[in-house]
Amino acid sequence: MTVAVKICGINSPEAVAAAADADFAGFVFFPRSPRHVAPAMAGALAAALPAQVRRVAVTVDADDDQIAAIVDGLRPDMIQLHGRETPARAADLRARFGLAAIKALPVGAPSDLEAASAYAGTVDWFLFDARPPVRDDALPGGNAVSFDWTILTGRSLAHPWLLSGGLDPGNVAAAIAASGAIAVDVSSGVEASPGRKDPARIAAFLRAARG
Repeated sequence: MTVAVKICGINSPEAVAAAADADFAGFVFFPRSPRHVAPAMAGALAAALPAQVRRVAVTVDADDDQIAAIVDGLRPDMIQLHGRETPARAADLRARFGLAAIKALPVGAPSDLEAASAYAGTVDWFLFDARPPVRDDALPGGNAVSFDWTILTGRSLAHPWLLSGGLDPGNVAAAIAASGAIAVDVSSGVEASPGRKDPARIAAFLRAARG
């Protein structure tokens, strides 16, 4: 089985070129993130991606007008909900915009996986990320923090899921082996500095995840 790879935080032509062999490309629409892009820029960058790479709009508690602008600019295939969106909100956005939805859920202990059951049928994928290192959730993802991957081992869940949090070319193979992940998500682990993707690290990550 080939593991699917999502390169998140695409914000430059160089990152687009490096992510052309990925399965998902994530564009972050969250002003506090160093990876934030405007919808028009995201759309221009995404136009250079091969058709088979699914475009993912990564949002954090965005309102309807913000999401409409993102959809208009990027024309995404999927929307990632990385905030405190409720199951009802997820279901509404999925239906209103006709997009497959990914719900990101923070994990720090086995009990945290119980939150996934509430989203069964309201989204298409889960994304399990490490809890942010600060309690105010100033930056809910892309913090280069991992969690105990074995929490996910052998779990039966309602939807397919991506493993995220602190992954990089050096540890992704171990993370896949420990968790049983069929898909992985990386952002800071393939950067030369916050918000600046390193094409060589992206290539190395893709090789390691699929090897």
